[in-house]
Amino acid sequence: MKIQMTTTLHLWDRLAEAKSHLTPVQSKYRVLFEDSQDEPAKVLVPDPNWMAAALAGNILPPIDTYLRDRDVADGQPKEHPYAEPIGPMTEEEAIEYLIMKDISPAVWRDYQGNRVVLKITPVELIPSDRSFRNAWKITQDAERIAA
Repeated sequence: MKIQMTTTLHLWDRLAEAKSHLTPVQSKYRVLFEDSQDEPAKVLVPDPNWMAAALAGNILPPIDTYLRDRDVADGQPKEHPYAEPIGPMTEEEAIEYLIMKDISPAVWRDYQGNRVVLKITPVELIPSDRSFRNAWKITQDAERIAA
């Protein structure tokens, strides 16, 4: 279902309108990342309503507006809420967008170490047993995480 939005609407209003018209989409991917060696691996799970908005298009702002807004002081006006929305994305593009929006550039862009600190993985590879969740680390040799 294609939604027509006016660009004068705030991002929250566009997302609320999309939520009322679009069927939520559960992503088949999760993002595992480590932003500190002293903490367990984190799992980024896309919100089904956000994913539906990303796939539909004409709702989310360009990712570069979020990146520029990282340098804007709190309390100052941000660019992304009123930016011109972009078109529809594939699920893979939406996951990449989410990584750039929600994870520090130190993890996805600026990391220079020799360890893997970020993986996009199918949901089936995330352990369903959360008993040792605080010990999770990204394995360096396989497509799974180790407890």
